[in-house]
Parts: sequence; C-alpha cells; structure tokens
Amino acid sequence: MLALSNMKVLDISQIMAGPYCTMVLADLGAEVTKVEKINGGDDSRQMGPYVNEESTCFAQINRNKKSISLNLKTDEGKELFYQLAREADVIVENYRPGVTKSLQIDYETLKAINPGIIYCSISGYGQTGPYSHKGGFDLVAQGMTGLMSMTGEPGRRPLKTGIAVYDIGAGITAVYSILAAYIHKMNTGEGQLVDVAIAECGLPWFSWEAAAYFSNGTIPQPTGWRHRVSAPYQALQARDGYMMLGCANQRTWERLCQEVIMRPDLLEDPRFTTNYQRGQNVEALETVLEEIFATDDMNAWLEKCDQAGVPAGPINNFAQAVQDPHYQARGMVQEVEHPVIGKMKMMGFPSKLSLTPPSIRQPAPVYAQHTDEVLQGLGLPAERLKALREQGVIK
Repeated sequence: MLALSNMKVLDISQIMAGPYCTMVLADLGAEVTKVEKINGGDDSRQMGPYVNEESTCFAQINRNKKSISLNLKTDEGKELFYQLAREADVIVENYRPGVTKSLQIDYETLKAINPGIIYCSISGYGQTGPYSHKGGFDLVAQGMTGLMSMTGEPGRRPLKTGIAVYDIGAGITAVYSILAAYIHKMNTGEGQLVDVAIAECGLPWFSWEAAAYFSNGTIPQPTGWRHRVSAPYQALQARDGYMMLGCANQRTWERLCQEVIMRPDLLEDPRFTTNYQRGQNVEALETVLEEIFATDDMNAWLEKCDQAGVPAGPINNFAQAVQDPHYQARGMVQEVEHPVIGKMKMMGFPSKLSLTPPSIRQPAPVYAQHTDEVLQGLGLPAERLKALREQGVIK
C-alpha cells in the first residue's frame, strides 16, 4: 500500500505546474484522473520532442494517471464532471482567472456538491490582490520576484534560470499545501480552497536575501559564479575545466588550506582570515586559488577534497548528471514501457520513503485512454458512452 492510496484526485490542469503536482501525488499512490480538453487535450501534448508522434514532454510529468476527455462547455460534460467531483478528495486546476467560474467548475460550485473537496487553484498571481485577473508564466515570475536581477554576471543582461523553477516550485508548493489540507480533512472532514500563485511561490526561498534587505537595505546583485556571502563558495578553474568548491565555514577553509592545496600560510593572510574578509576580497582570493588549481586536473583536486572532507564537485552537463553512478544507484533515472513511445527513461523520486516508497505503476496515458473505463465506473452503459461521443461530449 502506498502513502496516498486512499486519495482521489481530479486533475484539470495542464502544461507543467499542475501536472507536476498531480504526478507527485500519483507517484505517492493517489488515484489521479486527468480530465483533458475535448480539442486535443493538455497543451503539452503539442510540445516536442516527439517519439512516434507522441509528446515526450507530456509523458515525463503525467505518469501514473488516467486520462479522460470531457467537453466542459456542454451541460452533459459538466454533469459528468460533477459526478466525478462528488467522489474526489482533491481537484487541481490552473485555468486563467475567471474561466472556472464561467465553466461552473469553480470552488464555490464544487464545494456545494462536495463540502469536503480540497480545491487547489494554481494561477499566475493567486485568487486575490490587484494582479489576480492577470495570467502569469514562470518567466514573468522570474523577473517580477527579483530572481533575474541577481542571476548572471554583474553589468550583463539579466538571465533566467536554466529550468522553469517557479512552475516546478508552484507544483511543489501545491503538493505540500494539499497534503496539509488533506490531513485537516482527515481530522475534521472539512475541505478548503488552496490558492497557489506562481509569482509568489519562490519568494520565501529568498531567506538570506530578505535578511540582508530587511535589516540594512542591501539589495542583492548578480554575483555570477560566486556566492553573495561565503568564500570560496564558487566555480573555480582547474587545469582541465571548472569545478565547484564549497568552503561555507571556517573549518572547511582550514581543511582546504592545510590538506588540499597545502598552503597553511593563507590562514594568516589578513585578507582571508574570516569568511567575511574572504567575501570582501573574493577576487584576490579567486586569483590565488586558481593559480594553485591550474597545476592539476579537476578530478585530482576533487579526490583530495573528498579525502579532506571539503565539499566539492564537478560542473556536469545534463547527460553527465543523469549518468552519474550516484544518481543511478539512488534510482533517479527510471525506465518505463510506454504504449506508443516504447521504452523511455524519466526522472525518479527525490524522496525515499522506507515503508511506502513512491513508484511508477504505469506510463503517461495516451489522450483520453481511460474515458470509457472511468465513466463506466460511474455506471454509464456502452450505449450511453456511444451517444455522448457522437454528441461531442467525450472523446
């Protein structure tokens, strides 16, 4: 039995944030039924790359789910959705503001049908506030929250992160919020609205930046490959490439000098005595260290750092990362047989639960794969399904 085996989820979200949330819930055992649009389904199905004309983007974050297609603009489609909602514990949606109300699938409508429903709405700016009417995307959130103002190198063009951190961040925020609401429901029977905004889910991550700004008005600036506070805590060039070195405290700095680079004299250098002073003189420190690291290859330095207990590591590209033996041993790359794509690899589970480990029980569904199965579970006979299909209510 998996951790969330008794949870039933209706997923009417698409693209990334909502589907990532429901994938995590499904990995943990929830029964997730993905309700897709009648005209092509989740928009990510139209996003490449493709294998055998099936989107691998969609397949990566929709495993362990069932797919049905309902035309929610029809009365019959809405009624079928309401029947499913009566049996659900959780609904996850990321429609543009106002759309759920116009479709009559908003929280207040569904709460009247199922008072215990946990309704998670993931939107650009949330359900309240002056921007609540606006649509939002990960890239806009990266700019609005200040992230791009501190990413990249000083004086250069602002840079976004390499991945959609706020889309995934919103999905993660939705997961733990839903679980908190689910525990409350288990204790009281009460459902509730969970309001997650892409544009604010990442703000709490700026804890150290907030500490500096709220205490003395310091506005964080881009520091490129260096850290804002600790040094050396950055990328450094060895003879054959770059590596990451993390001396975030005095003890690791001392170990670096005494056991790795064999320069105990640097401990007495007034520019580098404390972490604060090293941060203030980071350019000089970097010059000194790179002159030393240039004398040997990266792997040799990494081995010495490991032996001395100094945190350090390579700067991998994605191929090197997923081929790393540590990630392989920890199951961070999984393989599944998809009915159209065939054998495909996907990312594993970052949480390891000793009694109820998450699992991949089925690949992402093809479009509307489970429509008949799910609706027959509501008691609809084959003749009724045929009529609904002819009327354009289902596919």
